[in-house]
Amino acid sequence: MKIDQFLRHHGIGSNPFSEEDAQTDAVFKRACLDTIHHPAWDKFFGSPSEPSTALVFGEKGSGKTALRLQATAELEGYNRENPDARVFVISYDDFNPFLDHFRHATRSSTAKVLDSWRLQDHMDAILALGVTQLVDKLTVDKTDLSILSEDQRRDLLVLAALYDQSTGEPIQRRWSRLRRRSGFRPLWSRRDLQIGFGVTLFILLLLGLFEGLRTWKMLPWVLLPLVGWLYWGWRLAGAELKARGIRNGLRVLSRDSAALRGELLWFKPSDLGGQPLPSIGRDGAEERYELLRKFQGVLKTLSYAGIIVLVDRVDEPQLIEGDPRKMRALIWPLLDHKFLRHPGIGTKLLLPIELAYYLEKEDKEFYDRARPDKLNLIKPLRWTGPSLYDLASDRLQACASTNGAPDSDGTHKGPRLRQMIDESVGDQALKDALGNLRTPRQLFKFLHRLLEEHCHRHTEDAPRWQIDADTFRTTLSAHIRDLDAFDRGYGHG
Repeated sequence: MKIDQFLRHHGIGSNPFSEEDAQTDAVFKRACLDTIHHPAWDKFFGSPSEPSTALVFGEKGSGKTALRLQATAELEGYNRENPDARVFVISYDDFNPFLDHFRHATRSSTAKVLDSWRLQDHMDAILALGVTQLVDKLTVDKTDLSILSEDQRRDLLVLAALYDQSTGEPIQRRWSRLRRRSGFRPLWSRRDLQIGFGVTLFILLLLGLFEGLRTWKMLPWVLLPLVGWLYWGWRLAGAELKARGIRNGLRVLSRDSAALRGELLWFKPSDLGGQPLPSIGRDGAEERYELLRKFQGVLKTLSYAGIIVLVDRVDEPQLIEGDPRKMRALIWPLLDHKFLRHPGIGTKLLLPIELAYYLEKEDKEFYDRARPDKLNLIKPLRWTGPSLYDLASDRLQACASTNGAPDSDGTHKGPRLRQMIDESVGDQALKDALGNLRTPRQLFKFLHRLLEEHCHRHTEDAPRWQIDADTFRTTLSAHIRDLDAFDRGYGHG
């Protein structure tokens, strides 16, 4: 007997339980993204008009990535309905590039690469993602940048020079196009170039008009134009020093020194005087807060009223290797109350349950700094038997091709999990059994395994359309044993 045959009898067109990861789950994206939410959804998502922070701890497969994907989809819908008060969404879920650059910049060994990771490094990574995304949008949408004030256009170009990480084209060409579109500092306003070319042309003009001057020794005439380029050379040296300082400060990014130096030359010394440029000193985070406020100011003029940062997949980077201690070293600097409660920004942290153990062991100083009591804490991201039963039935109906087999009263209510399990497994026993699975991923694994086991026990010539109690209990027991063995091997800390 084949699984497809069994499912078709119940009016199900495709297997709802074959996928285990929301990132690649076609059923979830097609039918469940907007309709099926975890009971704690409202606490996690909050109100887009007032971005808030949420701190979620969940087991592997408990639905953290699903929450991120649903939040992204929900915010896209909100932005379509509120074009004048949109929310800018930053997905901070791929740490590998930032960790690789950080290791190279600090010249640390793999074992000690996270020892000097700081809040400012997280803020640099978030700003890099946000600025790159914004410049992409401005390029595609061809937004009229004249709505930005002169200071905001300067801020946008400073942010792009510091944080734009696009790899689609040479970064200097992309920045130059943005500068021209913004109307900031046209070519004729470059005073250093004006002086250099002006003096050079003046000397050449003198030589051309006065023949007698050509009889003088040539050395003075060769050196005189160089005097005109002294100011340009002084500015070039200053831009090089600034570029080196910025590169040292931006430990999680790779910036081409020549491109950054060329971009800095477009700003007058007065433009950059007193501006917050990244450094690695003690007050480095304060500079990032000021840069973050500048980014918010530009976004606000472009009709973005707030920012949502979605933090996920903390256990997946190559340097982390699923080690809870390394995860803690990476994420703990981000648990800073000043940052997490920054006005206009909501940070949604979707963290592995292993980190909850470390949170419980922290001292008063940490709690005073992080204030998890004010962060919409969800610990753990819990699924009960009834909620998993409803989730399974919802997915069955999402894959329904027909109304399926009729109920005992002759009516059709769509395919449900209850119809597939023999009545000798009572309703409460069924829900209690599902509750032992704890997470949607384990639910899907178990139900797929159950369908396989049932179909292996029967032939196509003598099919059986309900799963008997013995098959259900033996398959459940085997799956629970495997789940317990997995927990022992990859414990919660």
